[in-house]
Amino acid sequence: MKMSGEAVPTKEVASVLNNPTIDKLKDMKLKVMAAMLEDPDPSLRELSFEERLGFMVEKEWLARKNAKIKRLLRDAALGIDACIEDIYYSADRSIDKKTIQTLSTCAFMEQKLNIVISGKTGSGKSYLACAFGNKACRQGYRVKYYRMPELLLEVQEAKNEHRYSKFMNQLQKVKLLILDDIGLKSYTLEESRDLLEIVESRYNRASTILSGQVSHTKWYDLFPDPTVADAVMDRVIHNSYIIALDSRQSMREVMAKKNAATD
Repeated sequence: MKMSGEAVPTKEVASVLNNPTIDKLKDMKLKVMAAMLEDPDPSLRELSFEERLGFMVEKEWLARKNAKIKRLLRDAALGIDACIEDIYYSADRSIDKKTIQTLSTCAFMEQKLNIVISGKTGSGKSYLACAFGNKACRQGYRVKYYRMPELLLEVQEAKNEHRYSKFMNQLQKVKLLILDDIGLKSYTLEESRDLLEIVESRYNRASTILSGQVSHTKWYDLFPDPTVADAVMDRVIHNSYIIALDSRQSMREVMAKKNAATD
């Protein structure tokens, strides 16, 4: 039996005070802060209230940032798991490290500029495009990757289902659109007009990366209508960084050997 005026133990006071706070933190979706308050780290007891609060906020912020990046990467559906930091530079490969580092800051996206990448099979053009996409996601930008054949099929499907305008509006809102495998075949008049609609809607509004084996100097041959070809080129090439890759050795072979060495 407690005597009148007996103090409630500190641990019980903390529990009584913390429980409603924990519930409120959970209700506000501050799950990391709630978990830290519910199961406090003994090593933080020597810190001041402000320091502990700052530590909790930092942990919550990091958790949310990482969750956002994970969501952006998932939605981007990048064709290759690629990182700027893992790009292979060598004397027999025509890739300028300074240019890559400049573009990896994503400043080109703020300027609404594009990147056009060309190179033969195995030169690493798709890897480079996806590496830029990965970096953009890590910086909080919304990215979407398509192989051109798959994109054209989705556009046609959207037309058949009477949601063409909605699909095009979704593409326009993407901060970085990656179109891989440009020029695998010549485009029909309808396909070329769809491509023009995409680049027109993004012109001076958002950035696009276009990657393929065919050099941009030969894109005219891909379109049946010279007027459409001129319009596409005008909206893409004149405000783009041009990267022409060349490598004596297939980058797929290089990466395969590198992965085998780390196993």
